[in-house]
Amino acid sequence: MPQLDRVSLAITGASGVQYAERLLYCLIAQDIQVLVMISKAAQVVAAAETDLKLPGTPGEQEAYLTERFGAKAGQIKVFGRENWFAPVASGSGAPSAMVVCPCSTGTLSAIATGASNNLIERAADVALKERRQLIVVPREAPYSEIHLEHMLKLTRMGAVILPASPGFYHKPESVEQMIDFIVARILSQLGLPQDLMPRWGDQLL
Repeated sequence: MPQLDRVSLAITGASGVQYAERLLYCLIAQDIQVLVMISKAAQVVAAAETDLKLPGTPGEQEAYLTERFGAKAGQIKVFGRENWFAPVASGSGAPSAMVVCPCSTGTLSAIATGASNNLIERAADVALKERRQLIVVPREAPYSEIHLEHMLKLTRMGAVILPASPGFYHKPESVEQMIDFIVARILSQLGLPQDLMPRWGDQLL
């Protein structure tokens, strides 16, 4: 599988925006262009959980993230919730992979039912209809029957459900290492190299 050069990243209002922040950093470090969509709820959560102080407009967010992550000009593109001319809104323009991280249960529901009421939902719908890679990172506990039904439905459509549930066999010593556990799994699913975590069994090779 050829290495990706563009990835769509949707950040929604579940707790765990730290996963998205770290993933974005890793994608930028690998010289990948990232098409970013940020929900209003995600902006609220980011301000509550991190030192990310996202401005209000997509253009301002783009400038802020570009500076924060040391990205090249144009490497991060941010699109508003109703920008239907964004590449991600059409199968002819969307990247071959999309990650929703973290994914709120509301967004999970909207994707599973094909709501397409905003650009994040439409971009995920495009990924599904075009049979492209869609990685959904839910962060909720416990899961209700509705949540589980939606995850099963998306799995059957070809999406990958990758819950933000870090393992502990690597003996993490910090929150950052727990975050890296999940981000490493996302990068591996994307077929991208990662040195955040050793692969299981590497010590035997």
